Amino acid sequence: MFNLPQWAFDALSILTQLFILAIGVAALVALYMYARDTTQTADAVRRNYPVVGRFRGLFTTLGEFFRQYFFALDREELPFNRAERDWVYRAARGKGGTIPFGSTKPMTPVGTALFVNCPFPVLDDDAAATQPMRIGPHARQPYDAPSFFNISGMSYGALSKPAVRALSVGAKKSGIWLNTGEGGLSQFHLEGGCDIVFQIGTAKFGVRNEDGSLSEKSLGDIAALPQVKMFELKLSQGAKPGKGGILPAAKVNKEIAKIRGIPVGKAAISPNRHPDIENIGDLLDMIARIREVSGKPVGIKFVVGAYGWLDELCEEILKRGAESAPDFFTVDSGDGGTGAAPMALMDNVGLTIRESLPMVAEILRKHGLKQRIRIIASGKLLIPGAVAWALATGADFVQCGRGFMFSLGCIQALKCHENTCPTGVTTHKKHLQRGLVVREKSDMVAEYARTITEHVEMIAHSCGVAEPRKLKRKHVRIVQENGRSVALSDLNFVSDTLTRQPDSQA
Repeated sequence: MFNLPQWAFDALSILTQLFILAIGVAALVALYMYARDTTQTADAVRRNYPVVGRFRGLFTTLGEFFRQYFFALDREELPFNRAERDWVYRAARGKGGTIPFGSTKPMTPVGTALFVNCPFPVLDDDAAATQPMRIGPHARQPYDAPSFFNISGMSYGALSKPAVRALSVGAKKSGIWLNTGEGGLSQFHLEGGCDIVFQIGTAKFGVRNEDGSLSEKSLGDIAALPQVKMFELKLSQGAKPGKGGILPAAKVNKEIAKIRGIPVGKAAISPNRHPDIENIGDLLDMIARIREVSGKPVGIKFVVGAYGWLDELCEEILKRGAESAPDFFTVDSGDGGTGAAPMALMDNVGLTIRESLPMVAEILRKHGLKQRIRIIASGKLLIPGAVAWALATGADFVQCGRGFMFSLGCIQALKCHENTCPTGVTTHKKHLQRGLVVREKSDMVAEYARTITEHVEMIAHSCGVAEPRKLKRKHVRIVQENGRSVALSDLNFVSDTLTRQPDSQA
């Protein structure tokens, strides 16, 4: 018979006692949970099925992760499916956008945009580099924006410190602008040396007096920075039209509170609109005021819902003179994203960019202001086809937020508002931020921007034009209910009757 040494018997004895202890502790915990579940009144499942009912909450929490990795098909997730996310991940890692076998994208659903390839596409030797486009010709310091694809507004506060730093450095490497979002300007936005678009939200964070009004001194100080190229006056955004920005209290630390000019540890809830802008006249007066103080281009950001006000705005501009116009419109989509927003607004309010962008471009053309007011398209435009569609439809620029979040490592965990982002992109917890290494992620930001540009150019060349801004509506066809497609240029997006709707104050 095999004899075990004494130390082995001692080890087995200890392990046996630990096992018995663990069983006892587990039994006590189960007994405690049973007592708690049967006496509590908030959760009916736990009250009727003590202990076991707790697994429902666990499985519900884990379900979104299991669906993403095991059950959801490549093209069925929302807000972005696996195919879209994987394209961004590959692009950000410098692996290009090449895929094998065949497309998994359905080509037949109504509304699908299809580009019409030319029988004699542009050769690489004949391709033209996209030239900088001037914004704000009547400002003292116009901005010659070098890239048609840029980073949209995401504030420091909604994003973490390393995320903003990586975006700044990556934007500089790729020659694109970085929009600050409504949370004010931090040193981390400036760190990389990129061009900055300063967004002025309804609370005027970073350029506000104590009463929330515009501080011309603060505005002038920020405008004096050479990196700050433009100012964007935000009227509304796609994820929460009619509701101001929301930064949960857990994210308002001392540093963010100082930048924004708000109390520490208190949720930052912006007004639903600018209190000092009540009508079209007030809006144009504010634009003129900001442009006069800053000397730089000033535009407005909005999501389209009611749109008769756009006609009224254009008519007032023509009365005052073209120099009074906003230098750009940033048109956001009703399905745009944000760090935190009420579901009631996110799911139900605002037109998507697919409907609103061609409408806005048509209204500006009708009033002869398309060349005066640049159009920046925003909202889920993170892959080459979407960007090319926007340029062909009437946009001069495209800016994207969540595509760049994916390039930083975002996995669509949907925890942006809870300060528990597992990849460090939208959390202020140091141990979670540790995963976001600025040097590596800034390279991925730059590579994603470069790959988007390259592949949009590829679509343009296939359509027979030398560079993306030469794409027109005639280069796109839209699938109809009968399964056939019609040219985008043949569709009527705004009739005279519709544009005259009396909804400017709606």
